[in-house]
Amino acid sequence: MYSYLKGIVTEVKANYITLEVSGVGYQLIAPNPYLFTRHQEAIVYVYQKVAEDEISLFGFPGAEEKELFLKLISVNGIGPKSATAILAAGSVQSITQAIEAGNAKFLQKFPGIGPKASQQIILDLQGKVDFDQLGEVGGALGEVEEALQALGYSAKETKKVLPKLDASKPINELVKDALKLMLK
Repeated sequence: MYSYLKGIVTEVKANYITLEVSGVGYQLIAPNPYLFTRHQEAIVYVYQKVAEDEISLFGFPGAEEKELFLKLISVNGIGPKSATAILAAGSVQSITQAIEAGNAKFLQKFPGIGPKASQQIILDLQGKVDFDQLGEVGGALGEVEEALQALGYSAKETKKVLPKLDASKPINELVKDALKLMLK
């Protein structure tokens, strides 16, 4: 099993990229290949699918995309092609928010996802797709998140407030703004 590959992107096509690693070109199916730039070094998180008649490598620009992909393919009726289409059409944050909110209509906008599949995704993944993206962004918002949690607010509560903040402000003002939003 592969975790990630680090190499030079040599080709970007509509469905895949080619990543050269130590003289070997790996063809990686990517949800949005145009996030990668030709002739630039990249770390690509990969998933290897082995089936009876094929071996495929799927590539993702970040660990969150790969983790969401793995969770999506764990849902009954959602395969790698459907999961790739979902990730191609939406951001990790918007998809996870829709799952957590039980927004089946949002999920039905993705290719190949009907009412039954969207309900199954929500049923299987609700409460299991909470990625700590804002903490990973770090900087001011990461510090505000830590401050709010130190004051007793849950991670779920802080994640609702952090996107509404202006990250260009000083941290003390961000904490005040966040507390005001928490009290609403």
